[in-house]
Amino acid sequence: MIQLNPHMEIGNLLRQARTIAIVGLSPKENRPSNMVGRYLLGAGYSLFPVNPGHTEILGLKCYPDLVSIPEHIDIVDIFRRSEDVYPIVEEAIKIGAGAIWMQLGIVNREAAAYARQHGLLTVMDRCIKVDHSTLL
Repeated sequence: MIQLNPHMEIGNLLRQARTIAIVGLSPKENRPSNMVGRYLLGAGYSLFPVNPGHTEILGLKCYPDLVSIPEHIDIVDIFRRSEDVYPIVEEAIKIGAGAIWMQLGIVNREAAAYARQHGLLTVMDRCIKVDHSTLL
């Protein structure tokens, strides 16, 4: 079996994606999720904040969950504790998302395996902002 270079696979994912839902996006400018969100907006992605405690973040409508988003999502970027990831992956599968991205420090092998079983590209314990700025 030929194994692709993970950097090549991640680069392809970031080049092809147009829509990103950030689960756990914070309205606080000093939080990593907010910094990443601002970066992704500046990079030209359509961003969909997911945080049930807010109606708007970064000037964008905020959704309570993934199933409330009215558009197809290419990447679900997760800023939640590792133990909270599995239900988010279940929602991502339900909406037909293309990929799961667990941010730096977030590891849930069971959720990652479940996502892969359902055909979702899965990135774990990496920062999408760092990878985007390095690979693209």
